[in-house]
Amino acid sequence: MTFEALKPEVSKILDSSNLSVEHRLEEVCTLLKDNVAYYDWVGFYFKNGDKNELKLSSYAGAPTDHTIIPFGKGICGQVAVSNQNFVVPDVAAQDNYIACSITVKAEIVVPLFVNGENIGQIDIDSNTPDPFTEADERFLEWVNEQVAAILA
Repeated sequence: MTFEALKPEVSKILDSSNLSVEHRLEEVCTLLKDNVAYYDWVGFYFKNGDKNELKLSSYAGAPTDHTIIPFGKGICGQVAVSNQNFVVPDVAAQDNYIACSITVKAEIVVPLFVNGENIGQIDIDSNTPDPFTEADERFLEWVNEQVAAILA
């Protein structure tokens, strides 16, 4: 399914106000994982209260031990500090990478802003080497804008 075809599906899920925010985010994760061939794990991390760490919220894919990530640690932790997208074509080439699975070859993390504040991120692992393009970045930025609208 193309990113353009996924957009109305994402919107429909996020507009389902009868479901909890966490449930809606889980549905979005599942939609993306099931419909983008190289999205093997999709999850949302959010700032954990007033601590300088991220806490895993909703996700789709294999369970992970990395439910809490300190700011600055790993790709997610670096995005929490930099406020910038981080595309990793080859996780083996990253010194500050936290391995979730030996099958993961690439990762993309896009920060999620509410009222200009970085409150979390969407994190995607891929078992395919170097699959992410600028189209992935733009799409995931759009997803995060839609998520921000239900969190604001």
